[in-house]
Amino acid sequence: QVQLVESGGGVVQAGGSLRISCVASGLTNSIYAAGWFRQAPGKEREFVAAIRWRGTSTYYGGSVVGRFTISRTSASNTVVLQMNSLEPEDTAVYYCAANPSTIASADYYRAENYDYWGQGTQVTVSS
Repeated sequence: QVQLVESGGGVVQAGGSLRISCVASGLTNSIYAAGWFRQAPGKEREFVAAIRWRGTSTYYGGSVVGRFTISRTSASNTVVLQMNSLEPEDTAVYYCAANPSTIASADYYRAENYDYWGQGTQVTVSS
């Protein structure tokens, strides 16, 4: 089992930046990839970004390319999402997710490919 705990959410003005983190614990050696999804009220869960647990491959959703950056600190089993140029449309609950199984490059955006989920952290961008 893998446990995921997010932190760092909050309220920020449009155009600002925010950094959210996800600490993984438990069987972290079993993780193949980790990612971030978000869900706004009344909307479906949306893929934001993902990263291979070993290696440097990263993947981004179309709405955040060029604004968000995902990274991993191996020493602390932490996945960080740096969010810049935030827009009100980025307002959502952000969830960290991880998966122990191989994911094809074309399937990182699919939430059903992730077995472990955090409790979520709220990000609110005011206009």
